This record gives sequence, structure tokens and C-alpha cells, in this order.
Amino acid sequence: MILTHPQFDPVALQLGPLAVRWYGLMYLIAFAAFYALGRLRLSRGPHAAASRLSVPLLDDLLFHGALGVVIGGRLGYVLFYKPAHYLAHPLEIFAVWQGGMAFHGGLLGVIVAVALWSRRRGLPFWPVIDFVAPLVPLGLAAGRLGNFLNGELWGRPTGGGWGMVFPQAGDAVARHPSQLYQFGGEGLLLFALLWWYSSRPRPAGAVAGVFLIGYGLARFLAEFAREPDAFLGLLSGGLSMGQLLSLPMMIAGALLWRRARAS
Repeated sequence: MILTHPQFDPVALQLGPLAVRWYGLMYLIAFAAFYALGRLRLSRGPHAAASRLSVPLLDDLLFHGALGVVIGGRLGYVLFYKPAHYLAHPLEIFAVWQGGMAFHGGLLGVIVAVALWSRRRGLPFWPVIDFVAPLVPLGLAAGRLGNFLNGELWGRPTGGGWGMVFPQAGDAVARHPSQLYQFGGEGLLLFALLWWYSSRPRPAGAVAGVFLIGYGLARFLAEFAREPDAFLGLLSGGLSMGQLLSLPMMIAGALLWRRARAS
């Protein structure tokens, strides 16, 4: 069966002169999910990660984490995907309304933000990052849903009599709805795994290691169905940029998990 993308209105809500777009709304949902799940984890303690955290500290952590996501995500896109373009047009780095965010950059931004926040608050980094990790995947799911609603980041052709036609692709080819694959893998499945794994006390760094492995693997597999960026295409070994960035992520996660288990 071949379906056509519904072509949702990019504006989710019109509040007088203020237009709330789907992708912006997904960011709000992601931050709200982080906060709600964080409060739930705090109420269910004691966890090593939560023993010294409180709701006021969670508020502050969310603010710093959001800054890390936005700044890291933008700089990651600039450096990983279009360095030559932004080197020639540096002022466009600040034009975030034109789009262009990279998850791997956002992850690095969050790690830096949490590290600085933990140090300033006198809290150990690894328990804090273990606390944060299970709060992230539902936000990732919201982001991928936003991609689907916008009809962007579509998949590769299915090569058969099934799939979804994305008019934004400029053709009538049936493609994989890869945004939904990522919604399920990087979002829902990873959330279920981390929520279960973190429900019992784990060695410091173990939950973060599982996050890195789980996201890296889910992203690596989903990229086989996702159309590579037109300006990059496939890179070394026929892999996409997303896959190349996910490989060191999985390796780092495995090393971190092994180190945590051995400690």
C-alpha cells in the first residue's frame, strides 16, 4: 500500500500574531517530558543519581540542559554537516530559524552543560548524567514526530509497492517513513529500555553507557532507511554522516558500561 504524506500545516497553533510551529511545539513537549519524568524519578527514590537532587535543582538542570541542546545542536550541525558553508557565511550560524540542528552536537552540548552544572553545584557528574539519560528519549521521540509532521528528513525509496510519498522530495516515489522508525527506535524503545534499566541501582556511568549504545544502534540501523542529506550523500564505506557519528558513540557507550560494571 502506498500512502501520501498528509501535508500537515506547519503551524500547529495560531495565537493572534503568534504562530506556534510543530517543531517548536515538539521542543516544548520534549522539555515538559524531561521535567515530568524527572519529578517522577525524584518521587520514586532513592536512587544514587537522585539522592542529592531536588525539584528546585531539577528546574535549574532543565534550563542548563536546554541551553546545551540548542547551542550544541546548532554548532554540531555547523561543524559536522556544513563547515565550509558556515565558514564562508558565519553570520548564518545564528539563523536558527532557517533550520539545521544535529543530535550528536546536542548530546555533546548537554554533556558539557551537565558537567559544568554539576561542578558548580558540587554534585558528582556520573550519577547526575545517569539520572538525566532516561529522561531524554521521549523528547527525541517528539522531535522525530515533528520531522514527520513537517514532511522532512524522509526515507529512501522502498523499491516496492508500499511506502509513503513525500511531496517535498520532489518526486512521486514511495519512500520509507524513516521519521517514524526513529520515533519508535530512538524514542519509545530506548525510553522503555532505559526506564527499566534505571529502575534499580546501577554502577555510576552504567545508565549513560546503555543510553549511548542504545541510541547509537537505533540511529545506525534507522539510517539504512533514511535518505542521506542531499548535500552530503553517502560517505566512507557507503555510510551516512549519522552512521559515522553513531559508531564512536556506541564504542564510547560500551567502554563506559564496561568500566562502570568493573568498578
